[in-house]
Amino acid sequence: MRLSKEPGERWREATVEGEGGDVETGFPAADSRDDFARARRNAVLARLAARLRMREGDVDVLLPFDEVVGALGHRGEQHLGLQTVELDSVVGSVDRRIGFDRQFRPTSDLTRTRFERLALAVRKGETLPPVDLYRVGEVHFVRDGHHRVAVLRALGREVVEAWVTLVHTAVGAGADLRLADLPLKGHERLFWERVPLPGVLRSRIVLDVPDDWAVLAEGVEAWGFRRLQDLGELQDRAQVALAWFTEEFEPVLSLLREAGLHPGDGASDASVYLRFAKDRYLVLRTHRWDDSVLERLALLQSRTRRDA
Repeated sequence: MRLSKEPGERWREATVEGEGGDVETGFPAADSRDDFARARRNAVLARLAARLRMREGDVDVLLPFDEVVGALGHRGEQHLGLQTVELDSVVGSVDRRIGFDRQFRPTSDLTRTRFERLALAVRKGETLPPVDLYRVGEVHFVRDGHHRVAVLRALGREVVEAWVTLVHTAVGAGADLRLADLPLKGHERLFWERVPLPGVLRSRIVLDVPDDWAVLAEGVEAWGFRRLQDLGELQDRAQVALAWFTEEFEPVLSLLREAGLHPGDGASDASVYLRFAKDRYLVLRTHRWDDSVLERLALLQSRTRRDA
C-alpha cells in the first residue's frame, strides 16, 4: 500500500510484501539506500530465523556452479539465447565470493555502492542490460550480473532478461537442490555410469543415502557377472543393466509386495529392494528369491520390529 499527499509530502510506504518490494518515499536516492539496508537486514534475519528453527546451515547458501556441475557430471553446453527467467530459479553463481546468499540478499556491506547505484537506476526507470546465466536442470547460476539480480529481487521483481547457456549434466538438478545434496548427487552420477539404465527407467531408482548408490551398483554388477556366467557370453553394461531391471529388480519387488514385505509407506522401491537384498545375503547367505527365503525375511523383519 502506497500512501501519498501533495508533492514534497509523500509518506513512506507502511508495509512491504514479504522480504522485498518497491518501497518509495518519492526520493529515489534515499530509496535506493533503503533498498540495500532492507535487503541486508533481511539476509541477517534469514540466518537468525534458520538458527532458531534449527534448519540445516546450507539452506540459504549460494550454490557454487563448479561444485554442482562437478557432482552432476558435465556433458556439454548449448546456447539458448535471450530468455525471460524467473528470479526464484537463480540460486547460484560461478563465484561464491560475490557476497550474496541464495536469495541474492547481500551478506556484507562490500556490495553496497554498486547495489545502490543500480537500484537508483531502476527507480529512475532505466532498463538494466540482460544478465548472463547458466541453466542446470531447474536452477540458474549467474555468470555476469550478480548485482542486477540482487537489485531486481530486492525491488520485488519476479523475472529477469538473461542470456542463457544450458549445461547438460549426467544427473539432473531440481529447484530445491542444496549444497548438502552434492555428495548424494555425485554417488548417483557414478551409479549411472556403472549401471546405464535407459532414461525412462531411471526415475524408478531413488536412494537417499549416498553409500547406498555404491552398494546397489556393486549388487547389480555382481548379479550381472553371475548372469553372464550362466549365459556363457559377454554383454555390455547397458545390456546387463536392463536385464537386471527387468529380470531381477521388478520381479523381486512384485514378490515383496505379494508377501506383504513392501512397507508402502513412501519408501522408494530401490531402498526396499536394497534392504531386503542385503538382509538376504548377510543373514541367509543366498542369492535366491523363493518362498522359503521370503518367509525367513518376513520372520527377520518381524523380529526387528519387535526388538525396536
